[in-house]
Formats: sequence, structure tokens, C-alpha cells
Amino acid sequence: MRIILREDMENLGKAGEVVSVRDGYWRNYLLPRGMAVPATEKDEARLAHEQRAIAARVAKLAKELQSEADRLSQVSVSVSRAVGEGDKLYGSVSSRDIAEALAEQGIKVDSKKIHLDEPLRNLGMSEVPIKLGHDTVAKIKVWVVKKEA
Repeated sequence: MRIILREDMENLGKAGEVVSVRDGYWRNYLLPRGMAVPATEKDEARLAHEQRAIAARVAKLAKELQSEADRLSQVSVSVSRAVGEGDKLYGSVSSRDIAEALAEQGIKVDSKKIHLDEPLRNLGMSEVPIKLGHDTVAKIKVWVVKKEA
């Protein structure tokens, strides 16, 4: 089935593109979420207008995300952990721990947007990327420090 995407879909295409998908995927996933419309001749004629509206919406969103990224890039959080001999951490610092530390500062960030290749296991400072969407990435400084006993 040929459809017109109303939103960017990572593995399918950009908003405003005409793509082909299976009927079940369209009927059970895309249609109920309002992510696409059928690509009839009438809709394809309307596509040019929608593409301008989509482009304006995407540009506005990208601008908002960039300002959010600039604001987040100024942020630094500290996470304290218990350490053993040789300053080895007991456990590690995960994206959820970083999200909680940000929440304590009044900044809400979904832990799924915080991308760690692997959890932090060393004391010191690390730059951690937060993927906000639309190719916008903010890097925050995360300090892992000794927990005072």
C-alpha cells in the first residue's frame, strides 16, 4: 500500500515522503497513531502543501531542540558512588542514574535519550551525549565522585 508519511520514521522515511508498506502495518500501526495517510491521487496533489507545512513544523522543532541542546550543554551533574581499594567503583553509573541526577537539578530528560556505550565505571569526568531527536545531540558533563562514608 502506498502512503504519505506525516512524521519522520527512522526505518521508513522522512515526513512528506510517499512510501510503500504492507497493509497490516498501515492498518494496525500507522493509521491508529496518525503517522500516515493513504496516497490517493487527491492526497498526492495535497502533498505539496503538506510538505511545506511539515517543513515549517520540522524547522521549528529543530530550532527548539537546538536551543534545548545548547541549554543542556551548559549542565554538569555529579553522581556519587561507593568505592573500594584503588578507587574502584562498586557497580557503575547508568543512564538512569544520570537522568535522576538531572531531575534533582530540575531538568527532565528521559533516560532512553541518554546514550552511553557502556555504563561509567571510573571516577572522574565524562562527557555523555543526550540525543534529543532530529540529529540534535547535547553533551553534558557527568562527574563520578567518591561517596563520603
